[in-house]
Amino acid sequence: MRAQEIVERTLAAAAHLHGCAVLVQESSEAVLRWANSTMTTNGHTTAARVSVVALVAVEGGTAAGVVSTGVTITDPARLDELVAAAEASARDAGPAQDAMPLPGPTTTDAAWDDPAVETSIGVYSAFAEGLAEVLAGPERQYGFASHELTTTWLGTSAGVRRRWVQPTGSVELNAKTQDLSGSAWVGASTADFTDVDVVDLAAQAARRLEWGKRRVTLPAGKYETLLPPSAVSDLMIYLAWSMDGRPAQEGRSALSGPDGPRVGERLTDLPLTLACDPAAPGLEYEPFVSTTRSGDAVSVFDNGAPVRRVDWVREGVISELGYSRAEAAEFGTTFTPGGDNLLLTGGSDASLEDMVARTDRGLLLTCLWYIRLVDPATLLLTGLTRDGVYLVEGGEIVGEVDHNFRFNHSPLDVLRSATEVGATGRTLPREWKDWFTRAAMPPVRVPDFTMSSVSLGR
Repeated sequence: MRAQEIVERTLAAAAHLHGCAVLVQESSEAVLRWANSTMTTNGHTTAARVSVVALVAVEGGTAAGVVSTGVTITDPARLDELVAAAEASARDAGPAQDAMPLPGPTTTDAAWDDPAVETSIGVYSAFAEGLAEVLAGPERQYGFASHELTTTWLGTSAGVRRRWVQPTGSVELNAKTQDLSGSAWVGASTADFTDVDVVDLAAQAARRLEWGKRRVTLPAGKYETLLPPSAVSDLMIYLAWSMDGRPAQEGRSALSGPDGPRVGERLTDLPLTLACDPAAPGLEYEPFVSTTRSGDAVSVFDNGAPVRRVDWVREGVISELGYSRAEAAEFGTTFTPGGDNLLLTGGSDASLEDMVARTDRGLLLTCLWYIRLVDPATLLLTGLTRDGVYLVEGGEIVGEVDHNFRFNHSPLDVLRSATEVGATGRTLPREWKDWFTRAAMPPVRVPDFTMSSVSLGR
C-alpha cells in the first residue's frame, strides 16, 4: 500500500475523532564498515513506520494518543486497528495540557504523490576509490560510513499534506599505529558523499598519530583549551536541547533567572549566534513539525505547523527559548519550534591551525564523549576526552598527553569565557552523532577549561 493511500485511508477511519495526524516514514540506508584495513561489511536496508496520532474529545478537554508500527501494512483493516488503538490510548491519557486545534495547511507539496527516495551502495562510488587508497596505507584503519534517505509523509484531518526527503550521511575513521599504541579519530557529515575526501580525512588522522610519537603526562586542572568544531558541536547541541521555555519559566533550568527566563541576557561580547535553520544550505531539515510525542517545547497538536529559523543566541545575547503553540499561548510568547540542525556563527576567519599558532601553552582536543548532565541549574556537564589530547607550546603541537581527562564545564560558560572563535564549517558531533549530524561549528579557545581528573587510558 502506498504511503499516500495509508494516510488517506487512516484519516477516513479516524473521521469520527476530534482530529487525527498520520505520519508515514520510509527509510533506505546503505553502509560500509572496515576494520584492520579490510572491508568487513557493506549492505543496504529499508524500513517503514506508520504512526497515528488520535485526538479525542473527553471530559475536561481533548486527549491525544499515539500508536506506531514498523510492520509493513498491506491490509486496510490494520489501519482501523491502529486508529482504534490510538483512540483507546488517548482516552486512557485524559485531557492534554498542550491541546490546541491542529494547524491548517499553509502550502501544498508538489511532490506529495511521489514515491519514497532510495539510496544505494552506489552513493559511495567516488568515496570507495579514495577508501581503497587509504586502506592500502601504513596505518591500521577502522571506520564506518552510513547514508540514509528518509521520506516522510504527514497528513492531518485539518487538511495538511506534507512530504519531505531527509538525507543523512556520516563517516568516522579511526587510524591506529601498527602496534595499536596510538589512535586518532576523524569524522565528517554529509548529505550525499560528493563532498567527502576520505584521503584527506586519513591524512588528518595520520598527522595526529605523528604528534602522538612524543608522550607527555599532565595533571588535572584548568587549561587554556582549543576545542575543535566536533567538540564544540557536542557542547552546543546539549545547550540547544536545554533551551526549552517551560523549564525556564518554572525556575528549573539554567535559563531561569531571578525575574523569569534569561532572554535578553548577554553571554559574551563576541557577536556569536547559535541558531537552527531549516533552510541552511547543505543542512536542510523538514520545514514543518512532524512529531509523535509531546513534552517541553514539542507537541503532537503542532503537527503540520511550519518551522522557521530560530536564533537561540543572537550576537552574544540569549534571544529565544522553545515553546509549543500551547506553551506560547500560556506564557504570552511566540511559538518557537526546535530544529534538526545547529549553527554557531559570528567568529573570525581563523582556522584551527591559525589558533594553534597563536597559543603559548594549552591543550588541543580531538573530541568529547560520554557527556552527562551534572547540574541542571548551571548546565554543568561532565564527560571524557577521546582519541587524542595534544599539548601546544610556543604555537606548535609538541606531543600527545598519554591519558584522557574527565572534564566538567558548562556550554554556557564556553560562550561566556571564549576569547577566540574561528571560522564556522560543517562538522560531525562525536557524542551525539546517532541522533544529530547536521552541525556547522567553529573552533573555540576557552582560557580555563576544567579538566577535573585524569582518566587512565588513551
